[in-house]
Amino acid sequence: MAQPAVPWKTVWITGASSGIGRQLALDLASMGITVAVSARSADQLSELVAENSNIHSYPLDVTDLAACREVAKSIEADIAPPDLVIMAAGVWIIRDIESFQAEDSIRAMRVNYEGAAGVVDAVLPSMRRRRAGHIAPVASVAGYRGIPRAVTYAPTKAALISMAEAMRTDAQRHGIKVQIINPGFVRTPMTDTNDFPMPFLMEPEDASKRIIAGLRSDRFEIVFPARLAIIMKLLRLLPYGLYFWLMARFVQRA
Repeated sequence: MAQPAVPWKTVWITGASSGIGRQLALDLASMGITVAVSARSADQLSELVAENSNIHSYPLDVTDLAACREVAKSIEADIAPPDLVIMAAGVWIIRDIESFQAEDSIRAMRVNYEGAAGVVDAVLPSMRRRRAGHIAPVASVAGYRGIPRAVTYAPTKAALISMAEAMRTDAQRHGIKVQIINPGFVRTPMTDTNDFPMPFLMEPEDASKRIIAGLRSDRFEIVFPARLAIIMKLLRLLPYGLYFWLMARFVQRA
């Protein structure tokens, strides 16, 4: 059976210089979609643009709110208002109590959460005027619950999940679709630095396919791989006593 027509003509992806964002840009562009890509590294974006003529570079530091607004205006003027905006910009900083530094937590929140909020701010006025649009932040199953060694990272993803949940109902009234993307472990330059086991590790190509399929669906959450998602969702239901006992056992084994 033939798939329905692709629902987007123009897509904007932040955090597109590597990892999931980069793979999404390549896959969407190969479908004939015009893709605007943003990241801090102009050189890496140039390499990406060279791979497909449907990809267009808009360098951006998402922590700069004014720059987010200007880039959104430039994309709309140069190409078209984005039908879909995927916020994949993020930093992954492993920290526990012994290595905790407030500066790291502040930086992670500025990039992972505030950066996404800045992009939402930049595209919402146009989407509301058009009564159309699609917003999809990339969070993580790590945002379901506080997990060991993620004291800097997990809260930023929890904030993204909460933001998408809070936006969903109101956005629908304005004709805007909101989804949240919650991957497990995906092989990227960020996860390559991990020194602990990563169960059900996926390749970015597989992650991208699952995300695109999920974005074409009506479900709110796009989460994978299924086995890890089930485990994390069950952990979210546990009372604190049992949850912390399990986490202590996990830390001892790691």
